[in-house]
Amino acid sequence: MNSPEKKTLLLVDDAPANLHAANAILKDDYKVRIATGGEKALELTSARPIPDLILLDVMMPEMDGYEVCARLKSNPETRDIPVIFLTAMTEEADETRGFEVGAVDYIHKPFSPSVVKARVRTHLMLRDAREQLSKQLLAINNELEMARQIQLSILPQQAPQLPGLDITARYVPMSSVAGDFYDFIQVDEKHVGLLIADVSGHGLPAALIASMLQVALTAQRDHAAHPGEVLNGLNQALCGKFQHNFVTAAYLFADLERKVMRYAGAGHPPMLLWQQAAGSVQEVCENGLVLGQFPEGTYESVELPAGPGDRCFLYTDGIIEARNPSQEQFGSDRLKQFLKTNAGSTGEQFADKLLETLWRWSELAIGECATDDITMLTVRFK
Repeated sequence: MNSPEKKTLLLVDDAPANLHAANAILKDDYKVRIATGGEKALELTSARPIPDLILLDVMMPEMDGYEVCARLKSNPETRDIPVIFLTAMTEEADETRGFEVGAVDYIHKPFSPSVVKARVRTHLMLRDAREQLSKQLLAINNELEMARQIQLSILPQQAPQLPGLDITARYVPMSSVAGDFYDFIQVDEKHVGLLIADVSGHGLPAALIASMLQVALTAQRDHAAHPGEVLNGLNQALCGKFQHNFVTAAYLFADLERKVMRYAGAGHPPMLLWQQAAGSVQEVCENGLVLGQFPEGTYESVELPAGPGDRCFLYTDGIIEARNPSQEQFGSDRLKQFLKTNAGSTGEQFADKLLETLWRWSELAIGECATDDITMLTVRFK
């Protein structure tokens, strides 16, 4: 087998005796390049192969080691090269300055061969480990981006367009992939079902479970008009598939022909209903057990009239649990007041303004990641 290629070191010192001593210690184990000043050192770092590590004298004429190191660290091509300072100075302030400009270690003169070899070997190993971790992190990020694209492709590309109904959805994951989910079952131009769900936990496990809901909901099309049966079917499809997670969900069926709606929940935050005629907001809480953990779970639905101007609001708990810098939650009371104040808005206006309000409450920049996934469905009867 071929022996591994030797690492390349750059040795920088304006004193020939120091160069000779350090070179004698390292030449058998490494390829050693030599520079007698700062300008030459910077020139050699641009030559291929780029040095794997630099041993740099602090006190040099024209350009000292601190400036050389600072310039190396400001260059994207050389900023990751470990720099070990060679110095006779032992003052704490001198060493502190070296670390501030980016050095990883100090070797004091006169050189101890065992110390020089040990420090060089250690920092080369650390650099190799960092590069390996960087490659692994890049691979993970690439996989997460692929997962994000797949998850987005599973979600509806647009809300159903029904005469007499304004449906708007917003989905804001806290990370690349999320445990929130929503989907629709459009029966015809007068009947549509809406599901919103929230998988416990975050990241890939929650996202994988959320993707299972899309398949499970499709199988419930024959029961679309009966929210309790839809949730029961989802529960049976999910039970036994995972152990450490659960799913909260809410399902709303809008019947424009009879001007009614039916609603059922599974451990989910209650639906908020703005009734235009009464000028009030009420919580609709018809909840059964969470999905995926209790095969014996049963789910009932409630039927409500749907009048012109009424708005239903389905959401995940990332909205009411959003916190401001004082750790105060946004809460359901503020959400109800927002619904009342913006009752006449279109779905798009309502959703955008609510997100803006949440970012302002949390003191986050618009679009900045929140501490939980946020999903909402707003349904307004015309």
